[in-house]
Amino acid sequence: MKIVLQRVTQSKVEIENKVVGSISNGLLLLIGIGKGDSEAHADKLVDKIIKLRIFEDEQGKMNKNIKDAGGSILAVSQFTLYGNCWDGNRPGFDAAAPPDEAKRLYEYFVEKLKQTGIHVETGQFAAYMKVELVNDGPVTFVLER
Repeated sequence: MKIVLQRVTQSKVEIENKVVGSISNGLLLLIGIGKGDSEAHADKLVDKIIKLRIFEDEQGKMNKNIKDAGGSILAVSQFTLYGNCWDGNRPGFDAAAPPDEAKRLYEYFVEKLKQTGIHVETGQFAAYMKVELVNDGPVTFVLER
């Protein structure tokens, strides 16, 4: 799994000009599922995301996790994270999980996030989406299994 994690002051996802998910203070997660990814990988990443101290405390230091900061999560599937752009001029997606498996694992990941008690919004798997965000910091990390 690959996740681009961005600390945001606001973010939303639209499908056909309709907002299907939006948050204010929190994290935008762009989630790619690769071949060979498993529930164990998803569990580890959920645990890492929830515990990651990337929100500022009263002294301006990154000391708070998302729960401490009272943040929300917007989780968006993003198969293009597994695009290989090194050979030729058109990306190849051989490393991405097949759609059925990717959807199952994405939904598992989102459910695990929700079980932490954090408010979670989502996009729609395999839909054409427009994602807007205001990156706070900017703070962006790439998490990989």
